[in-house]
Amino acid sequence: MEEKSRNNHIVQAEMMLLAFLIVFGAMKRLSMGTLVNAEANIGETSERGQTSSEEEDYIRWVDFDVSCEALSQAYDYDIGTYMFDAHVNWIELLAYLAVQYGGDFSCFKEKDMTEAVEKIQAQGIEALTADLKYYDYYLEAYEAVLGGMVGVYEVEQPTEVSEETESGSGTGTGGVENTVWKQVYGLKAFSPIAKGFPYSEYDDFGASRSYGYQRTHLGHDILGQVGTPIIAIESGTVRALGWNQFGGWRIGIDSFDGKRYYYYAHLRQDRPYAEGLEEGDVVQAGDVIGYMGRTGYSAEENTNNIDVYHLHLGMQLIFDESQREGTNEIWIDVYPLTRFLARHASETVRNDETKEWSRRYQIRDPEIP
Repeated sequence: MEEKSRNNHIVQAEMMLLAFLIVFGAMKRLSMGTLVNAEANIGETSERGQTSSEEEDYIRWVDFDVSCEALSQAYDYDIGTYMFDAHVNWIELLAYLAVQYGGDFSCFKEKDMTEAVEKIQAQGIEALTADLKYYDYYLEAYEAVLGGMVGVYEVEQPTEVSEETESGSGTGTGGVENTVWKQVYGLKAFSPIAKGFPYSEYDDFGASRSYGYQRTHLGHDILGQVGTPIIAIESGTVRALGWNQFGGWRIGIDSFDGKRYYYYAHLRQDRPYAEGLEEGDVVQAGDVIGYMGRTGYSAEENTNNIDVYHLHLGMQLIFDESQREGTNEIWIDVYPLTRFLARHASETVRNDETKEWSRRYQIRDPEIP
């Protein structure tokens, strides 16, 4: 009975997904009309150009409903099988499960992933998914969200404090420990909040917003203290920097593969950004890029008009340049992702003279051009 029920669930999920792909994506874009999240795109048109690709085949819509628990378990399988012949790629694993769930991970069970891993290791992912309907769609969609977050890189790590360091000479001074570089395979993306700083969050994606006009909140708010260092989740290029009526002082960063646009908004009044940060700069995952504040909701620059100190974080997926702005934009719910990334927070140190924060340990990412 359990197997029959599961098969019925899969068939229903496939039918629902097919209807979703054909109808819902287009209807949602039309129904949104101008109600696209202004916090992310009002005033951005001149900064984020677009090209028309109407005749090209690309993904038009993505609902990223993968739970934090599924992300964590898939990642652990990826790390645990690395360097083995039957290495399990976490994105491929999640895409395979998404087919079973119809993209809805609210029914996720650990045993389902365990069984999926066993099948992948026994048959190989290509053979297992050769005739699996919608697998290619989920794989491309999830790669757009998670691509580049896991891989090989070098990280600076502390060593034992030497006598020379303690006496203020040698490679470390003033209490700064000696470090070594170590090559690792693991999570390259970071939490957007610096290590050790308190914050709270809940899933507010899709909530109503009314400043300017009635619209849907297509981001994720992380509440904390003013001046909390904001961290670059992923390495990339600063595309937008400055004032936005809705987002206040904000930063927009493109991933190197062009699939993800990260939007950090409502930054601190007067000193919103890391010292020296400019448009066009390359930032590394884990770098301090700005500071939490409550600016925005005003046409006048540098205005605190938000009630609560928080970071508005958004992630936009881009499969074609025509999706960069307008009614074709794809913004996803990043709440499960920020919960997952909490396991990898960037440690920061404060310069008492400048009052600026910076990362304590550097990384070397071979993917950075």
